Amino acid sequence: MDLVQLEMFTAVAETGSINAAAQKVHRVPSNLTTRIKQLEADLGVDLFIRENQRLKLAPAGHSFLHYSKRILELVDEARMVVAGNEPQGMLVLGSLESTAAVRIPGVLARFNQRYPKIQLSLSTGPSGDQIDGVLEGKLSAAFVDGPVLHPALEGLAVYEEEMVIVAPADHAPVTHAQQVNGANLYAFRANCSYRRHFESWFHHDQAIPGKIHEMESYHGMLACVIAGAGLALMPRSMLESMPGSHQASAWPLPPDWRYLKTWLIWRKGAKTRQLEAFMALLEPDWSASKHAD
Repeated sequence: MDLVQLEMFTAVAETGSINAAAQKVHRVPSNLTTRIKQLEADLGVDLFIRENQRLKLAPAGHSFLHYSKRILELVDEARMVVAGNEPQGMLVLGSLESTAAVRIPGVLARFNQRYPKIQLSLSTGPSGDQIDGVLEGKLSAAFVDGPVLHPALEGLAVYEEEMVIVAPADHAPVTHAQQVNGANLYAFRANCSYRRHFESWFHHDQAIPGKIHEMESYHGMLACVIAGAGLALMPRSMLESMPGSHQASAWPLPPDWRYLKTWLIWRKGAKTRQLEAFMALLEPDWSASKHAD
């Protein structure tokens, strides 16, 4: 096993294609095929499931990918430390859409200015997707609704969000779920933690929501609410950042349900130099959150 094999394996795992991976690592496809087979023979397991000229990670491949990425990241970090250079390389972050839209743009701007040699990428989605991405090694870290108690993860609370029910402007005050029993809801997919929080509030009050319409954005949710088609739940900070928010009413959830913490999470033992640099710029935010507790 050598670093070239690890780079080839990681490229194939990320692209699912020998040809695409060959272009990524600037090698001929036949060379990748040979080196991957040698790596599998060395490990004594199949890393890929081969079907229809496509490669899918086998269970052993999923486990090995995490370690392969860690090894390559450590090698890059070691080279930077020895060379005495500033941090560089990749930092792949995930985030809740609301956090990406409202909370971290300033941090991202400062980070890009302070560390121009780090290639930063950001993807957004529900907490469930972000947690899976960190566990699978696709993301260096992610902002999710916490706390996260998975044994392979660690993290810290960064932001506190006030959750509000968004209703049409002329809607009566909402203080209990029974008052909106059977109301249609607009929410993200089922693995969204905010959606689960909203449904749990209904069930706790022995109420049942009506049809849940899955949306891809808060802007879409707000438009449907303004049109009088139902209710939505979102952070107040997100609502107030959107054009048209004045056309809807907002009612905070009861005290026990009102506030949720946003956490930054990463795999245990996998905090890279790039992530540490990002966290240093983020420190005023999580320090303020800790002080608020």
